[in-house]
Amino acid sequence: MSSSSLKQSQVITCKAAVAWGSGQPLVMEEVEVSPPQPMEIRVKVVATSLCRTDITAWESQNIFPRIFGHEASGIVESVGQGVTEFSEGDHVLTVFTGECFTCRQCVSGKSNICQVLGLERRGLMHSDQKTRFFIKGKPVYHYCAVSSFSEYIVVHSGCAVKVNSDVPLDKICLLSCGVAAGLGAAWNVADISKGSTVVIFGLGTVGLSVAQGAKLRGASRVIGVDTNPEKIVKASGFGITEFFNPNDCSEPIQQVIKRVTDGGADYSFECIGDTGMITTALQSCCDGWGIAVTLGVPKVKPEVSAHYGTFLSGRTLKGSLFGGWRPKSDLPSLVNMYIEKKIQIDEYITHNLAFGDINKAFDLMKEGKCLRCVIHM
Repeated sequence: MSSSSLKQSQVITCKAAVAWGSGQPLVMEEVEVSPPQPMEIRVKVVATSLCRTDITAWESQNIFPRIFGHEASGIVESVGQGVTEFSEGDHVLTVFTGECFTCRQCVSGKSNICQVLGLERRGLMHSDQKTRFFIKGKPVYHYCAVSSFSEYIVVHSGCAVKVNSDVPLDKICLLSCGVAAGLGAAWNVADISKGSTVVIFGLGTVGLSVAQGAKLRGASRVIGVDTNPEKIVKASGFGITEFFNPNDCSEPIQQVIKRVTDGGADYSFECIGDTGMITTALQSCCDGWGIAVTLGVPKVKPEVSAHYGTFLSGRTLKGSLFGGWRPKSDLPSLVNMYIEKKIQIDEYITHNLAFGDINKAFDLMKEGKCLRCVIHM
């Protein structure tokens, strides 16, 4: 048996940060990682960053024990049967939604919602609805088809993107979700025009990535809205031209926005994960052509409500998953833009932590004291 074939058949034991219950601190455990099955690859994680969506799921979902994490980069350790795109030693980004190239959505050219490798919600692999993680023979569930809070992971080959070996993996892991999602919402979903006015609700990594995208598109005003005054310190560096804290306003924030923009913004973005704020974003848009884009993942109250007159007046509400990017087709161009220094990524990294300090990353994000914590494995 060749060395590559032997790797394909071996179970790896490694460290993983396992969540045993909703909101409970992660526990470092020895986990067994199964070999990659057909059309899968096993990846040695080099770096992973913590996304707000990980926090939301950790606090609200009920599938446990579970390994969270989905913004990651690493090196291919072994490949499963039928995989021709990747080889041992390849550098990759993992993605939480894949691209099969053959389903109706993928071939349409209109969508990135793959019918085969789309959002995974049950904690199991796309291929066979089973897990690849075990502790003493008992299953541990996946998250978002990645589960990057583990030293080794198994992902479907359609949920990974090959990158050049000279690209810093501890930086571009942010393109696996947050930064790409914000840029894409600005460019692909809203298609921001030059000279326009933009308002962004929530100035975390996603919101500031929208701001960066708006700035690069030539927006004349980029208004940031956040209840955390510390966010303004970094905001101007990503393109925010004005800042409002709703807690400091004597009138509803949508009225403030409409007043200072002479009737409403051309584009508004909800980057918090609060369905009530979606209504606020819609009301902050101008009549006739105003577009509101929602990117956040709500923890509670997933239903959205709005008066029909809001739409009758010509406003549009659009949803955005991963900024409309087709992960395998489009992410390489974003990596190239980073290499060519056309987009910012490093500036979103406020903390670099060792894997053993992963709970500190959770605390920092819950307390609003970070943008992105990169965890080095």
